[in-house]
Amino acid sequence: MKNKCEFVAPCHFGLEAVCKREIMNLGYDVVKVEDGKVTFTGDMAALVRANIFLRTTQRILLKTGEFRAETFEELFQNIRQIPWEDYLPIDARFWVTKATSVKSKLFSPSDIQSIVKKAMVERMKEHYHVNWFEENGEDYPVRISIYKDIVTVALDTSGESLHKRGYRKMVSKAPIEETLAAGLIRLTPWNKDRILVDPFCGSGTFPIEAAMMGANIAPGMKRDFQARHWENLLADTAWEKGYEEAEDLVDRSVQMDIQGYDIDPQIVKAARENAKRAGVDHLIHFQQRPVHKLRHPKKYGFVITNPPYGERLEEKEDLPILYREIGEAFSHLDSWSEYVISAYEDAEKYIGKKADKNRKIYNGMMKTYFYQFLGPRPPKKPKNVPVSGKPNHTDA
Repeated sequence: MKNKCEFVAPCHFGLEAVCKREIMNLGYDVVKVEDGKVTFTGDMAALVRANIFLRTTQRILLKTGEFRAETFEELFQNIRQIPWEDYLPIDARFWVTKATSVKSKLFSPSDIQSIVKKAMVERMKEHYHVNWFEENGEDYPVRISIYKDIVTVALDTSGESLHKRGYRKMVSKAPIEETLAAGLIRLTPWNKDRILVDPFCGSGTFPIEAAMMGANIAPGMKRDFQARHWENLLADTAWEKGYEEAEDLVDRSVQMDIQGYDIDPQIVKAARENAKRAGVDHLIHFQQRPVHKLRHPKKYGFVITNPPYGERLEEKEDLPILYREIGEAFSHLDSWSEYVISAYEDAEKYIGKKADKNRKIYNGMMKTYFYQFLGPRPPKKPKNVPVSGKPNHTDA
């Protein structure tokens, strides 16, 4: 296998720039940014570090091929030309776990899946000189994406989606995905020195993700990945090194003011449990409290929240009252910035003010808006510069 590989990092539509920045901060070169995905290059260690450290991607795909195909014959022949023996051992269990096609002549997912599998088997037969594969080894799931007749072929290195950090055992009615929550926090100027409150915290995702960022806890340091079992491609020492790097970077001395409120006491209890599993329960104060009681004595804080937006018909009737309460609560937070993700189209109307910025974000297939009500920046702290220009010191 070549030393430099191409990887694809799928992300929520609207968060591509955030995902790109994260990848570049890890030290890798971004090749291409498209709707809902970022392609980058790196060595095989990048596969490990991307899975462990990236907060906003859904999974890490190892690209094995890309080509144009307008017929099933072209698809078959091109898949057959990929050197699958470089990726799959003789006992590999391999299948096409997902095939998507947009604006392309080949559009039947089930046909695409069966033809790709057939072509892979033919290639493997030629290399391993066997007619039958037991497929009793490790899993090597393949993903096929076709856009405007360009076929991208990749191995899924993550397995379970990366939004599953391992801490959220108990969820509220309409939880926000961890990857989306992390991306939305990254769209704000919040940092660990600023107050953060989520008045609709549900299972605690926004507060927990913020606390993990502030404490520099890598999102994947407590979970397993599919590629960890691919010993033919990557020694286990590479994974151990990745986990060790993550462990070394944790800031255990950090202190933060993060608060999560919810009206449901059982949900608040669940949020506390989730925070404990994430290792950040000491950094977050959870409390049962309705939104109309949202108050804070300090200035220049942040509200980042995902309030209900009436996915069920009977809930829609309550939304005007709820969003008026949100607006009323915001009016008491002098100098704060508020960030609200909602699919409710009258959100601004009932909050009672127009957002300074508004960003379209897809939460799965649902179109939502990230309303950004921007408060003033806090004044810069004066630096203690002595008149002489020499540093201050105290005589012993």
